[in-house]
Amino acid sequence: MNDIPVEELITTAQKMMDFSYAPYSHFTVGAALLTNDGKIYTGCNIENSAYGPSNCAERTAIFKAVSEGNKSFKAIAIIGGPEKNPKDYCSPCGVCRQVMAEFCTADFTVIMAKSPTDYKIKTLGELLPESFVFSQA
Repeated sequence: MNDIPVEELITTAQKMMDFSYAPYSHFTVGAALLTNDGKIYTGCNIENSAYGPSNCAERTAIFKAVSEGNKSFKAIAIIGGPEKNPKDYCSPCGVCRQVMAEFCTADFTVIMAKSPTDYKIKTLGELLPESFVFSQA
């Protein structure tokens, strides 16, 4: 855990909330994904009036990394709240947890934050027990 720059990831994710497109829910989310080689990929949530085509911040970051050839991940920081104002820890939705399971191992670190100094950490295995599949990466 000492090799994960938790506060840097949270600060980066927090900045991504500014790029969020959330005209329907007004719930903005940012994510910062750390690869095993130390690169950080970012994402924000992008809504659509049809809801189904919407994309969460976590999946945006993961898909961006995978589309650039990186499939080896160490941690992700997630922060979100109404109108860019985090009031509670932002946990990944079920779809994001399943996408993480596709590309990450059970010990993948998920940082759910209210601020760079107020956060909780869980492993993907804790958030998605008895998963259908965890990456063999």
